[in-house]
Amino acid sequence: MTDAAPRLSATVLLLRDAPELQVLMVKRHYQIDFAAGALVFPGGKTNEEDASDEWGALSDGNYEGKARIARVAALREAFEESGIILARPASARGEGAALVGVDVADKLAPFREAVDRREKSFVELVQEHDLVLALDTLVHFGHWITPDMMPKRFDTHFYLAPTPPQQLATHDGRETTDAVWLSPQLALDMEAAGEATIIFPTKMNLGKLAEAQSVPTAISRFRDGNVVTVLPVVGQDDKGKPCLHIPAEAGYVQTIEPLEKVENVAKR
Repeated sequence: MTDAAPRLSATVLLLRDAPELQVLMVKRHYQIDFAAGALVFPGGKTNEEDASDEWGALSDGNYEGKARIARVAALREAFEESGIILARPASARGEGAALVGVDVADKLAPFREAVDRREKSFVELVQEHDLVLALDTLVHFGHWITPDMMPKRFDTHFYLAPTPPQQLATHDGRETTDAVWLSPQLALDMEAAGEATIIFPTKMNLGKLAEAQSVPTAISRFRDGNVVTVLPVVGQDDKGKPCLHIPAEAGYVQTIEPLEKVENVAKR
């Protein structure tokens, strides 16, 4: 067991219909110290600037405290790792208003690495381009806390979001080495066949997403859903083998995972 406190983190499942429901996944760099080479959704730890009070005037959606911090982090990470920006012109802000297109995304693209390295303020970038973050487009989809025995722990909120038309996803080349659009079931099939490494929380959220057939149905189905916090605990399966247990009420496709599989992925 570790005494490490979980770090507030955020992950976004960017969705599109092409024509089947697809979700954007990025491959973690092989030199990353956790789950190297794994397919994940864009996301990461929150930082100090995500908690800036300035986001109150620079975002749509009535969120405060950790709820706003996590949503800002989700959109920042999506921008850094995929180039997708979920924002509106400040002059045409408001929940439900159209998001910016590829023209704005292209203007912001040269700043991705600088924002990632904290050499450029994300707050200032949004201000300089007269934008507001569309926090209201995010649908709270999952909440996972890393088990106590893991060396690095995260308090991670998962969000769904429709991808703005014409915006293109590209990997950052630093933390990620590829960006691919996959149907949730195809990603699961790749993992089952040994063609992809997918960590347990990612796999469970793919299974949950696979219940929807399109972006509108996914957003409608999960917008008002009850998100149950998942803190996996170590136990045994019916054969006495060590495993992680998660609560059935969280609504995932399985409630146990062999501990060996979790530890093997963490070591990569």
